[in-house]
Amino acid sequence: MSSKSSVIFGNKMPAKDVKKAEKTKAKFAKKYGDDSAKKYTFALKENEVLAPLGTKVLTFGEGAEFSDKTVFIGNIRMGFGHYRISMAMASCARAMGYEPVWLDLNSFQGSTCTGIISGQNDLYSMGSRLSQKSKLFNKLYWEPLNSEGFRKLSYNAKDQASAELMANLLRTLPKDKPYVATHVWPAQAAIHAGFTKVVNAIPDNWPMALHLAEGATHTIQTQSAWLGYKALRGMDKKRSLKPMPDGDVVYTGHYVDHELVENLEQDTALRVDRVKNGKARRYLLTVGGAGAQQSLFADIIKTLLPDIHAGKAVLFVNVGDHRNVWDALTKLVPELGKARLFENDYAAARAYAESALTGGAEGIVGFCHQDIFAAVYITNLLMRASDVLVTKPSELSFYPIPKLFIQHVGGHEIWGAIHSAEVGDGTYEVAPGRETADMIRLLQDDPEVLISQNECILKNRAAGLYNGAYEVIRRAVEK
Repeated sequence: MSSKSSVIFGNKMPAKDVKKAEKTKAKFAKKYGDDSAKKYTFALKENEVLAPLGTKVLTFGEGAEFSDKTVFIGNIRMGFGHYRISMAMASCARAMGYEPVWLDLNSFQGSTCTGIISGQNDLYSMGSRLSQKSKLFNKLYWEPLNSEGFRKLSYNAKDQASAELMANLLRTLPKDKPYVATHVWPAQAAIHAGFTKVVNAIPDNWPMALHLAEGATHTIQTQSAWLGYKALRGMDKKRSLKPMPDGDVVYTGHYVDHELVENLEQDTALRVDRVKNGKARRYLLTVGGAGAQQSLFADIIKTLLPDIHAGKAVLFVNVGDHRNVWDALTKLVPELGKARLFENDYAAARAYAESALTGGAEGIVGFCHQDIFAAVYITNLLMRASDVLVTKPSELSFYPIPKLFIQHVGGHEIWGAIHSAEVGDGTYEVAPGRETADMIRLLQDDPEVLISQNECILKNRAAGLYNGAYEVIRRAVEK
């Protein structure tokens, strides 16, 4: 029986929940194997996208060496969000003089750990896409699961038991190195493996037991979420719960890359100049890792087309590693077939994004990269040259660029838009159809909204709101 499944932050779990957790672990062991007797060895490899962040990727192999400056960035490929947050952590770690090591638990094929995570990722991606196609599925299953199902303490008990099967992958790594996890499974696996300096960087603004990794320091991006986690709010509605102990959950501010924070004032000044002088508005439309919301994206593009043709708007479209999404959008919006598309040429795409910072941009420009690192990070580069980020209220809610929030995918995302609207650097979440079109019209025709959002970004910067990733690294190093 797992001690972390039977008692969570001093709260004894009902016997039925513990039994379910153990059954889930047994089911996973049967399906994906149990490699607890296997000894893994590792190598460090360079990556074109991560190299400028001073980051190497941990892979199976021989000869990996770690210094006293090593910081592990534990993550998983599940959508784009956890990779994006990991890049922010790596970027800030490097800026602080450390050597980040990219540790993706979903990249070690043949291990029990990767088998479990890949299976769960496939299910989540399928659910995300289905939720956008079926209103009934979304209302009766997906929304309740993402807002209340993952919120339950019993869900954490199940994950903690399953994470025991993931721990062996990490056992040969040095346990005294700082370890920052941007998903709960890498955090739980590290704790089970014996790591002593684990920080669990929680991504969402809606407190859920899903994100708990007892034994780690939990970091939070907003004060409201901090209190929700501290009190374990709503995580067992049948009883009163003991709160998280002092110091186990801390507020840090938003997780943002060093490059975006360092250049914030300069990039904001360029945005304000474009708005005040009537230059073409630049919109950045990003597709998530699950590839959902295609029809909504098509409607947004169609709404912007007249302004694009008139030279009053520019549209950047990043479909990530989903070439099929670009093809599907092109069928829905034939104009995309005439657009410039950067596909699997990261150097050229990066050069374009950098030239657009102070240079011109026009029409529609698409981006598609089979390499996951390029697929994610090109959005970061394009952000600096864009005026409006069009996104669901996911991890991108916390980035310092004016944002237009479209419909969420999963109820837990709602609170990202609420927070952004409150701190003034994004809109409220707009409904598909007329409300989305009306908001685009407002952003396009009335400079006051974007001027206000940019002013709020500068105020938030002065208050240190966007310094969260630096604080996470500091917590890990000093733990």
